[in-house]
Amino acid sequence: PPVLKVSPLAARRFMRCALLLDTPVPDIATAIAHHGYIQIDPINVCGRMHDLILRNRVQGYREGGLMHHLHGVTTPLPAAARTAFEHHLPDTHVLVAFPLEAWPHLLAAMRGRTHTTGAWSGKLTPRERDLSTHILGELAARGPLSSEHITDDGRRARRVWGSATLAKSTLQKLFFHGRVLIAQRDNHRRLYHLPERVLTAATLARPEPSAADTARWSVLLKLRQRRLTLLKRAELALVTDRVQPVTLGRGPLLYCLSEDVPWFDLPVPSSLLPVAPLLLAPLDPLIYDRNVSRQLWEFDYTWEVYTPPQKRVRGYYALPILAGHELVGHVDPKADREAKKLRVISRSIRRGHRVAPAVRDLARFLSLR
Repeated sequence: PPVLKVSPLAARRFMRCALLLDTPVPDIATAIAHHGYIQIDPINVCGRMHDLILRNRVQGYREGGLMHHLHGVTTPLPAAARTAFEHHLPDTHVLVAFPLEAWPHLLAAMRGRTHTTGAWSGKLTPRERDLSTHILGELAARGPLSSEHITDDGRRARRVWGSATLAKSTLQKLFFHGRVLIAQRDNHRRLYHLPERVLTAATLARPEPSAADTARWSVLLKLRQRRLTLLKRAELALVTDRVQPVTLGRGPLLYCLSEDVPWFDLPVPSSLLPVAPLLLAPLDPLIYDRNVSRQLWEFDYTWEVYTPPQKRVRGYYALPILAGHELVGHVDPKADREAKKLRVISRSIRRGHRVAPAVRDLARFLSLR
């Protein structure tokens, strides 16, 4: 189709609408289906990444809601009751919550990892292969287990991230290979089970797509996740029939899904003028692509959790502030669970904007003062 020329304001309004920030959906399943996946991260400074992403997109969302949706609250959900599962994006170590229809598109990547070399996700070592037989038998007999439930005589595997027991490294690889799945979480600790005890037979029996179909699915997934994004030439060739090129009058072409184009024509709701500021997750889909963030929002943001302290600009877990159609600064909060307080370590806000209401809202979400 011909290139759609839009103003930066129209593109920003599009992003708010397309990424559910203006119209939160009624439940978690709808949010996962809309975005294609929700990224999961265990770090808990002021709430975990997935909770911070979903609290702005799901009506009445509560802390821990995604894990309860995936696995149940006190006992594991039966396979028939599950609508989503945890796994890694193909060819990456990024853990996400996928809808069930993603399963067949992960099979090739799972199989490929069994032939690669790597202490974290590659093929099993001889010692891990021996232990895997025991682990799979224990899961079949005892139900969901963590690495702490598996006896390996205290032997250590090669260093992965820090130090790992042989049981932990073996279970981690079996998960990457699709031979076990996360069935439950105990204070975010993984409990694994056999795939047939986590997903239904119908899901596991879905035929594996061709490599071309999975490559196309991956590009469409990127578009669903970010809604307005850059595409490489090879990516564009796979989805030409499904995308709309967009120009802001400067910078490279961006692309959105064809069915998303009507969002460009929506008027600005009166309720957004003025609008309450939102604290975004560090890896929120709105700012995940740094190149797009610079072009569209004039905001250069880096998640600094892995940046050495002396090189940090905003802070360890700084949350960007979205006010209306502008990104106006950041707040670096830290939850003091023992004192039941949310402390602001640092902040930088453009003159004329107030972030106190958004900080109070985050504190209430975390049940803190």
